[in-house]
Amino acid sequence: MNLTTEYMSLKLKNPLVSAASPLSEKLDNIKMMEDSGIAAVVFHSLFEEQLNSEAEASQYFSDQGTESFAEALSYFPKLTDYVLGPDEYLQMIAKAKAAVDIPIIGSLNGFSSGGWVRYAKDIQSAGADALELNIHFIPTDPAINGTQIEERYFSVLKRVKENVHIPVAVKLSPYFSSFPHVARKLAETGADALVLFNRFYQPDLDLENLQVAPNLVLSSSLENRLTLRWIAILYSRVGANLAAMTGIHNVWDVVKMIMAGADVTMMCSALLLNGIDHARIVLDDLKQWMDKHEYASIQEMRGILSQKSCPHPEAFERANYMKVLQSYR
Repeated sequence: MNLTTEYMSLKLKNPLVSAASPLSEKLDNIKMMEDSGIAAVVFHSLFEEQLNSEAEASQYFSDQGTESFAEALSYFPKLTDYVLGPDEYLQMIAKAKAAVDIPIIGSLNGFSSGGWVRYAKDIQSAGADALELNIHFIPTDPAINGTQIEERYFSVLKRVKENVHIPVAVKLSPYFSSFPHVARKLAETGADALVLFNRFYQPDLDLENLQVAPNLVLSSSLENRLTLRWIAILYSRVGANLAAMTGIHNVWDVVKMIMAGADVTMMCSALLLNGIDHARIVLDDLKQWMDKHEYASIQEMRGILSQKSCPHPEAFERANYMKVLQSYR
C-alpha cells in the first residue's frame, strides 16, 4: 500500500501534515510528530508584530480605537507575550532540521508589505524546506475595494518568490468575491500550494471589563465542509498543490479531502485535543480503510469525488443548496 504524496515538490511518506500550532514550539513535540507518522511539520507562525513593532502598518492598526478607551490598548499582544522571538524561531527551525528527517515548513503571518522578504530569506537560511505565507489582512476601510485587497496578496507572494528558492504556499481565507479567480491568480503568480482555509479566531466582548476578549474554540469535523467544497471545485483547475485544513480530526475527514482532490491534509485541533500520537491512529485507520476498499495508493483516490469527476457536479453549486433546504422536514 502506497501512502506517499507530493506537496510543493516535497516527497511525503503520507498525506498527514501537522498544521501551524503551538506544538511546534518544542523540539520534543516535533520528534514525537515524526515518530507518530506525521509526514511534515508546519511551524507556528512568526508574526509581523514580532518582526517590526515600529512598522507603519502595525502602528496604524494598533492605534485604531485607543483614543476611545484605555482598555483598547489590549487589542494586540505585547512582544513579550510571544513564546519565541524572531531569533529563537530561526534557531528552532535549524534545531528541528537537525533532529528529524521529515520536512519542516516555516510560517510567516502578517498584513503589511514590510518584513516579508527579509524574514522569508531568514527562514530559508535557517534550513526550512518550504514556507507558508499566512497573509492575515482584514479590511476595515470602506475606501479599499476588493481588487486592492487581492493585489496585496499577489504583491506579497511575488516579492517573496523573487527572493527565495524554496517552495512557497499561501494560506487563505474564503472571503473573496471570486475565490477561484484568486486561487488561479496566486498559482500563476508562483504559489506552489494553497492552504484552505485559514481559521480566523473571532473576538468576543468582555462586558464586565469593557474590552475585546480573545476567544479560542478548537475545531470539529463539522467545520471542514467549506474546505471540502472548495478543494473539490479547485482540483485540477489551478496549477498549485491543495492542502486541506480546519476540521481534520479522523480518517473519514482525511479520506474525504483526498477524494475531493487534496494533496495533503493538515491537522491541528485534533492533535491538541487528543495528543500527538493521535496521528498514528488516523494513519492506521487510513491503511485499514484503503485495504477494505481496495485502494492501492493515495494517488488512486485523489480527486475521484471532485467536481470534475463527480457524476453530479451541480452538487457543489446552488442545486445542492436547494436540495438541503428541501430535505429538512
